[in-house]
Formats: sequence, C-alpha cells, structure tokens
Amino acid sequence: MPLFKKRTVGKPGEWYYCLEHKKVEEGPDCPGKDRFGPYASRTEAESAMQTARERNLQWENDPRWHDAPAGERDDG
Repeated sequence: MPLFKKRTVGKPGEWYYCLEHKKVEEGPDCPGKDRFGPYASRTEAESAMQTARERNLQWENDPRWHDAPAGERDDG
C-alpha cells in the first residue's frame, strides 16, 4: 500500500496554469513540476506567466539577491 496516494482529481476552485500545455486547469491535472498554482480564481491562473515575469524582474533588481564581489561587501 503506498504511503502517499496520487491525487488525480483537484478540488473545485483550485486553479493551476500548466507550463507544458500552456493552459489553465481546474484541479491538478498535470504533475507539480509542470504547473504554477494553486490560484483562487481562473483569472489569477490565466495571468500566471505575467505574474512570474513581474516577480522575476523585481528579484533581478533587488540588491539583496546579488552577492557583492569579494572585498566590496558592506556589512554595515
């Protein structure tokens, strides 16, 4: 008997964006490695890629995510 049962049917109201099929799905139809979510609404899931782009841009421009070159650290 498996310790964890694979959930094949999602809960109503759980929305995901499948990265492989490039579509919104209600419930986790595809493996976790291929999806973003869960989202509270279909609309949120539809904008998953735009949200990811915006967050990536914020992280790329956040100085806390970039290591200073050796000898140039400002530890305050």
